[in-house]
Amino acid sequence: MDIKHISHFQELSTAKLFGKTDKNEEILSFDLSNKNGMKIQIINYGATVTSLQIPVSNDNIVDVVLGFDTLESYLESYELPSAPYFGTTVGRYAGRINKGSFILNNKKIQLNTNNNENTLHGGNTGFGKKIWNVSNITAGDNSSITFSLLSEDLDENFPGTLQVNLTYTLTEQNELKLEYKATTTEDTAINLTHHSYFNLDGHDSTVLDQTLFVDAEKILETNTANIPTGKFTALSNHDFDFRVPKKCPSSIDNSFVIEPSINAVAKLFSSKNNLQMSVYTNQPSVHIYVGGNCFGVLKGKEDTDYHSSSGICFETQNFPDAPNHEHFPNSILKKDEEYYQKTVYKFELLN
Repeated sequence: MDIKHISHFQELSTAKLFGKTDKNEEILSFDLSNKNGMKIQIINYGATVTSLQIPVSNDNIVDVVLGFDTLESYLESYELPSAPYFGTTVGRYAGRINKGSFILNNKKIQLNTNNNENTLHGGNTGFGKKIWNVSNITAGDNSSITFSLLSEDLDENFPGTLQVNLTYTLTEQNELKLEYKATTTEDTAINLTHHSYFNLDGHDSTVLDQTLFVDAEKILETNTANIPTGKFTALSNHDFDFRVPKKCPSSIDNSFVIEPSINAVAKLFSSKNNLQMSVYTNQPSVHIYVGGNCFGVLKGKEDTDYHSSSGICFETQNFPDAPNHEHFPNSILKKDEEYYQKTVYKFELLN
């Protein structure tokens, strides 16, 4: 991003220096806000959401996503045996790809592996560890910011040069809207998602008192390495049937199969703040994740000790390992097509 662009954006938004990488690259943070007092902070490292503040009753403001106060902490978090991916943009392929390989156009593609001989969340240097450019900012009602990334041919061994644009919009209806667009110079596999850990009681709390709804009849069956087998598990009489809302589980790492709908595919509710988050998407799955072995190692924002139930992820996406299963939704972007993904997180105070 050139200096002209930075000065232009600083007029429109509160662009601040968030930190510098070990290569002395400046990472900036940008704020979007609406007339209701809702405010989001995003950095161009990983196009990562670091803070999402929502006014609740009694003039209180609650930050509903986990994150860090410093760039150094984000960089350190990726050195953990299991990185948390707080608030980041995941790509080229969210979730796991079995043994990091698949067949594309009769050719075997062997990706870099980073998770028990599998490829997870894009490999060793996924999109969450890349510096994105800021290509556009709009101020006023429904303010937005667009991040862009050029992923070179054979990045983590994925074929094709991939151009990705991600627009965050904060609407006056208290929606955080994410729109992803991508084009490629060669046929390639793609599956993008957002990896915020939400907690409607505040990032320094636990999600176990909050209520979860997921509009899904089945989940993907997985093996012991969390790789899809190609089969599905019906959720009737299953612990993870959230069609009737119930408390968040203390541990879950599953892909729920979503039917196309204009309705919310998932909801999270805090009785403490009377705050509800509804999730809308055009994707065939929402991967729900609570837990992880990395919490408590690094302190989060405001010196908070994060733990395994500090937050819950709603990763709207295609199925993990879809390139290896013909009956899964298509995950191949052809060079003359455009990838489009839309997800909305809507926040409402319920009486």
